[in-house]
Amino acid sequence: MNIPIASDHAGYPAKEITKKILKEMGHETTDYGTDSEDSVDYADFAVKVARRVNDGDDQLGILICGSGQGVCMTANKFPKVRAGLVYNKTSAEMTRLHNNANILCLPGRELNEDQIREILGIWLNTEFEGGRHERRIKKIESLTQDK
Repeated sequence: MNIPIASDHAGYPAKEITKKILKEMGHETTDYGTDSEDSVDYADFAVKVARRVNDGDDQLGILICGSGQGVCMTANKFPKVRAGLVYNKTSAEMTRLHNNANILCLPGRELNEDQIREILGIWLNTEFEGGRHERRIKKIESLTQDK
């Protein structure tokens, strides 16, 4: 699977680690920046991945900033995006199992390589449970549909 990925300057080191792990897992990535630890605005990069997922060009995406919050807030402005902030294995599982998240947001300053590897493995291999959760996802989607 090709997975678009982007970060700001604070998430750049974690983004490079994440790309390496994804490659080891057999995934390809398209990197939408940034390309260094020079200060940038996270929203400029988050929209690139969010737009790809929102428009159906890619099924899943990954965004990283220092706390994960800024990229998550930005991505969730798109009507077909369900971005989830993931910081441990439980949140990795639940954002997919119950929330059918399609963008993984990571706090780059808070996670080491082993934690990123564990989170990616769980997040990418957990399927949406559906059932009662499907009804809830439809309610979220209805908030951005034209009436």
